[in-house]
Amino acid sequence: MSGHSHFATIKRAKELKDSQKGKIFSKHARSISMAVKAGGGTDPTANYKLRMAIEAARADNLPKENIERAISKASTEASNLEEYVYEGYGPFGVSFLIEATTDNKNRTAQEIKNIFERGGGSMAGPGSVSFNFESIGMIKVKKSESPETQLLDLIDLGIDDYEEVGDELILYVPFDKTAQLKDAISSKGYSVVSTQLIKKAKTFLDITEIGKAKKIFDLIKKMEEQDDVQNVYTNVNVSGELLATL
Repeated sequence: MSGHSHFATIKRAKELKDSQKGKIFSKHARSISMAVKAGGGTDPTANYKLRMAIEAARADNLPKENIERAISKASTEASNLEEYVYEGYGPFGVSFLIEATTDNKNRTAQEIKNIFERGGGSMAGPGSVSFNFESIGMIKVKKSESPETQLLDLIDLGIDDYEEVGDELILYVPFDKTAQLKDAISSKGYSVVSTQLIKKAKTFLDITEIGKAKKIFDLIKKMEEQDDVQNVYTNVNVSGELLATL
């Protein structure tokens, strides 16, 4: 367990007003379309990436009809889109790994570069920070009324990397076992809040000053708001106490 939570912080940074939900829905629809394009077909039981994209969309309350529409239109809507990863440094040396989907690589790269520079950071070349990130699964589970029994059950399933955040447990699991473990957790009667494939930093940079934290999270928010950006990952780490002041 840890007194710090990187992903809880990012979740807070990503919380948007109702007027901005359309942008979140659009990003999920694009992610679903790209999962179909990547191969595996339109059946989520056979297409692992699609299943995970749908799980993430449901966690943000993307309507069922939107999901079905994204799948049915994948062959045409995703035909000109490609996935790219951009790397850079934010204020105070924080590493940024940015996943984007775009039909114009140069335009997107320039916009991301501009956001970095306006936020006190800089773009970096391929491999500059990606070596410090690994692909894993993240499963959020509601704490049960018997937390000790719940933790023992999770350990029995092979899950030993987790954080307690409020009334949830954030579980970090092997990338290729995410769906399997999600089903196993549900079968034990525990409430799964969301399932997502993510990039998690191997080592984190602790930030303890509110002014520094605010500047970093302002940059994260600006990156998230860029239309082509799908996901933003960093190695920033702050305490729950500091998080509550932001």
